Amino acid sequence: MVEQLAQTVIDGALIVVAVLCLLSGYRVIRGPTIPDRVVGLDAIATNVIAIAMLFALKTDRGLFVSGAIVLAIIGFLSTITVAKYITEGDIITRREE
Repeated sequence: MVEQLAQTVIDGALIVVAVLCLLSGYRVIRGPTIPDRVVGLDAIATNVIAIAMLFALKTDRGLFVSGAIVLAIIGFLSTITVAKYITEGDIITRREE
């Protein structure tokens, strides 16, 4: 009974996160500014991580957890890179000594 309730909750959460991913996709496409689009892409990355974790719970496979960790690292680095590009106009700056 408890396992069936847990599976139902996980299925419902997967549906909610998928809908949120679609709404974030709308923000990426229709975002009026570049920072809005970056936030939308970051939200999509977070939702994909949540989907991977929920799927790992549903199937009892740890491989999806490792994939979610890798996606979290890539999402974090890409958000930092785009933010630096937007604020400074360059990603890698060289110091003249």
